[in-house]
Amino acid sequence: MSKNQNPVTQNSGVSTNIILTVAVVVVAVLVIGGVLLFNRSGDSGGGAGSGQPPVAAEVLRKPDSNVLTEAPDGKVTVTEFLDYQCSSCYAYYSQMTKKIENDYAGRITFVTRNYPLQMHPLGQHAARAAEAAALQGKYKEMYHALFDNWTAWATASADELNSDEAKANAEFEKYAQQIGLDVNRFKQDMVSPNVQAKIDRDVADGDAAGVSGTPSIFINGQKFEQGSAQSMAEVDQAFRKQLDQELAK
Repeated sequence: MSKNQNPVTQNSGVSTNIILTVAVVVVAVLVIGGVLLFNRSGDSGGGAGSGQPPVAAEVLRKPDSNVLTEAPDGKVTVTEFLDYQCSSCYAYYSQMTKKIENDYAGRITFVTRNYPLQMHPLGQHAARAAEAAALQGKYKEMYHALFDNWTAWATASADELNSDEAKANAEFEKYAQQIGLDVNRFKQDMVSPNVQAKIDRDVADGDAAGVSGTPSIFINGQKFEQGSAQSMAEVDQAFRKQLDQELAK
């Protein structure tokens, strides 16, 4: 299924207006779901000014952790624990973190860690694809491919997640070819014990950091909390404000 095909409306004869209406509703659900998940999964402390001690840097980042952008001065480090099939992670990526990565490139170090949830049937599978690409030096490219093409592999319909590994594999192998990977090696690495061990270490560190849901984001060890923000635009504003405060110290 291509990125722009809707598995519900394809070949159904549904009018364009209805298709557009459904698409708007789905996007709204994703965005609102991302905000609500932060409310549900955030703990009572860990935010800026909460008085809670920051999570140790060695818990949030290991020497082999994947990095999207790195600041030479190392002054501000953002660490995100994510699940690639999580609709809230996708909403945060499309509405905030992709822009943060670009807008703050060279000013912040942006680390991503795996935290696949059992409720997402392909969360582990996608994490293995990302880590297999990392072994060939193409983590960042696969990270973007997985989220930019999220609907093509992560969803089965407008309101149902995909659980078909064969379908997902076909998509992942396509992305691997597009970003210049050795596809045969990629396929072997996806099922290797070393890749699974890396994911398991990320999850263990997430547990140690108090992560209970995704996305969970830390700025210099302090868990980011959305506070009173009620929209993704307000969450983005609050996040940038905290980044700017840390950069100004």
